[in-house]
Amino acid sequence: MEYNTELKRLILPEYGRNIQNMVDYCLTIEDKEERMRCANSIINIMGNMFPHLRDVNDFKHILWDHLAIMADFKLDIDYPYEIVKKEDLHSRPPRIPYNTGRIRYRHYGKTLERMILKANEFDEGQEKTYLIKLLANQMKKSFLNWNKEAVDDRKIFKDLDELSEGKIVLDEEQHKLTESRDILSRKNTNKNYTRKGR
Repeated sequence: MEYNTELKRLILPEYGRNIQNMVDYCLTIEDKEERMRCANSIINIMGNMFPHLRDVNDFKHILWDHLAIMADFKLDIDYPYEIVKKEDLHSRPPRIPYNTGRIRYRHYGKTLERMILKANEFDEGQEKTYLIKLLANQMKKSFLNWNKEAVDDRKIFKDLDELSEGKIVLDEEQHKLTESRDILSRKNTNKNYTRKGR
């Protein structure tokens, strides 16, 4: 009895031993037209194995790439697509540079910091006042997500002053933010609602 462990290692095991045997047979066909017909038949069978992927962009192109890989790039046919090159298979993707920008307060996040700096550029007026109020309330929500307890508005105003480089100064006498308990109760209500909706 033959065990799979004793057989040649499958290059793309997701297609199974039978498809690999078909590819190996296709390599032995001498007539180029017959070889092309055989390759097309193999592609159709491979496509039928994964019908849920038919909507994926370039699905057929991927199948032809896989056929070339399983044939170890030795299949002499006219491929309908430009197939992947053997040397590109094992090449490393380019390094993704890490963001080295420092976030002053992680609980507010980089996006909120950028929005505050953008608010500095607005002309004085109703629009800027409304934007600053929204940003301050969002800072409070973000702080409470991180801290889970009450936070004094003075702390939010101090952080806003610092993050805006001293250009947005609010005082607690004139500016009132949403109460901590309202934010926390709203968050708890949303959690309960999503649990019930499951």
